[in-house]
Amino acid sequence: MTASDLSGITVVTIEQAVAAPYASGKLADAGARVIKIERPEGDFGRGYDKDAKGSSSYFVWLNRGKESVVLNLKDSNDLALVKAMISQADIFIQNLMPGAISRLGLDIDDLRAQFPSLITCSISGYGETGPFSQMKAYDLLVQAEVGLANLTGSAEAAGRVGVSVCDIGAGMTAFQAILQALIGRAKTGEGRHIEVSLFHALADWMNVPYIQYKHGGRDIKRPGLHHPTIAPYGVYSCGDGGMILFSIQNEREWVRFCAEVLGDSDMASADQFMGNTNRVANRQALDDRINSVFAKHSRDEMAAMMTAADIAFGRLNTMEDLTKHPQIRLMTIRTSAGEMDIMTPGALINGATLAATDVPDLGQHTDIVRHEFGQD
Repeated sequence: MTASDLSGITVVTIEQAVAAPYASGKLADAGARVIKIERPEGDFGRGYDKDAKGSSSYFVWLNRGKESVVLNLKDSNDLALVKAMISQADIFIQNLMPGAISRLGLDIDDLRAQFPSLITCSISGYGETGPFSQMKAYDLLVQAEVGLANLTGSAEAAGRVGVSVCDIGAGMTAFQAILQALIGRAKTGEGRHIEVSLFHALADWMNVPYIQYKHGGRDIKRPGLHHPTIAPYGVYSCGDGGMILFSIQNEREWVRFCAEVLGDSDMASADQFMGNTNRVANRQALDDRINSVFAKHSRDEMAAMMTAADIAFGRLNTMEDLTKHPQIRLMTIRTSAGEMDIMTPGALINGATLAATDVPDLGQHTDIVRHEFGQD
């Protein structure tokens, strides 16, 4: 399927790394024309690895379907070209350090005054203002600063969420805000400025532990692969070394789990395990009982028992397991080194996956765009 919801929408983006490319990549997936302005050495995300047929896995994931234009924004002619592109654009996205875009001569307030229908979006690490605004911000650093890393990992040590969750969260936040701005512009004719930061995007996601700690007085601890306030809800080892996570969400499930999985109906009505609050308070005794049963069965056997008892569970899969997962959906992208498959976006539209799209080589569209905007 070729997406066309945003056909006719032009996006100019001065971007690098993950957050802004994620947002503009979603716009490209929806049919927008995305002109990606890169410095002569390219988006530094191009150099993160060479795992995608010699290209960066990050870059091919985030930049399919875009046009790559190489410009030197300190050159007056190239800056004039950028301004000409923005004058005809619907959306302008940038993720330079706060203040840098103004110093280049592309002040957001000036652009908004000159082009009232323009939607602008600035993505930064900590926001445009405040004492941290000039700090360099990368995903893992923000995971630590926002408190996420201290809630992740084992009880013994903090850990990193295994993907660039702050970058992705900021990109998702920017994308939804841009879509909202497009709806608003359709009603009023007016654009708007959107400000997104990695810190604030993830701070929103941290609201549950924030409320629990600040307003509930709860001592928030790292639960590892166990839920901090629900039991049993976490990972357990099977006899063959495989790992399964499962969750009990209500007392009906608890009764069924005890009878059909643990083979101990009486356990469901034991005082120390009746109700989630008691199970959390007696988690160690609970886990000991569960582990004694799991140790007698393989992961596949436990999965079959969970399925038969209608208990929600998930296997602790490896990347190898993921590549063979029966639920996986794949799409094709094209690079200059050949085609490759990647996993599709999460939303399936009318039952169809996206059609193959191209990943641009550095500067592939520079001459075409120069000609289009009058700089032969």
